Amino acid sequence: MKAISSVVKAAGLPLAHLIPLTLLRTGTTRRDWAAFAVAYVLAMVAVGGGLHRYFAHRSFRTSRAFQFFLAAMAGCFFGDAIEFSAKHRWHHRHSDNERDFNSPLRGLWQCWFGHIVNNPMTEEEMLRITPDLTRFPELVWLHRFWFVPGLTACALVLSLGGYRMFACAYCLGFLAGLHGAASIGYFCHTGRRRNFATRDASSNSVILAVLLLGEGWHNNHHYYPSAARSGIAWYEIDVLYWIVKALSWSGLVWGVREMPESVQMARGKRAAEPVCALR
Repeated sequence: MKAISSVVKAAGLPLAHLIPLTLLRTGTTRRDWAAFAVAYVLAMVAVGGGLHRYFAHRSFRTSRAFQFFLAAMAGCFFGDAIEFSAKHRWHHRHSDNERDFNSPLRGLWQCWFGHIVNNPMTEEEMLRITPDLTRFPELVWLHRFWFVPGLTACALVLSLGGYRMFACAYCLGFLAGLHGAASIGYFCHTGRRRNFATRDASSNSVILAVLLLGEGWHNNHHYYPSAARSGIAWYEIDVLYWIVKALSWSGLVWGVREMPESVQMARGKRAAEPVCALR
């Protein structure tokens, strides 16, 4: 199954990049770009808010039904809550050392795409790291059949919006989520903007924070990864956190984990170790 998954991803990634190039010939409409804007936001929320802040770090709580909705939404962009969480938790435990398989120290290809095409973790390792997720049969099903929600979303967009909307909205939205996550893994571990002296090379990026709705405050996140908020100072805009807070006001989520006052006070001070909940 792992070998088949690697082949599918190796074939699907180039195809996802080639399809939008056909828009140079077919042209686009305002409707197509409006759909892309919606898909872009959905992809950012699915990856940053769902896969990252909820499933990988459990920074807030929600119902089983809304949890499934978040997993399915990520699945519509070929995201897998169990695989993502396992790999991301491993990354935090071994960030920028010899066991971190998607560190920039491994090279651009491995950091950006290599760990996706050829997952270095075994199925047993992924399931062992995510016992809080594997106890839900519906999440295990989405893990085993990770391609089903994505192919379903492709079919729906093609049938309802046509080829141009599929190429513009869905494919570009998918690529935004894919390259957004990859850019964090690379540029936010090679930059110099750091609020905290963590054990790894994590850094903040204003540009990525704006483009990825708050995910660019990566050094802040590595210092206190269990919080739902990555932007600490008032000027560190974190749209995903605002969305989580809005969902908490509606009652869909609760138990939103905040950064303690001591974290704000620690900015710029030397810390022996980061505060990490996933060890």
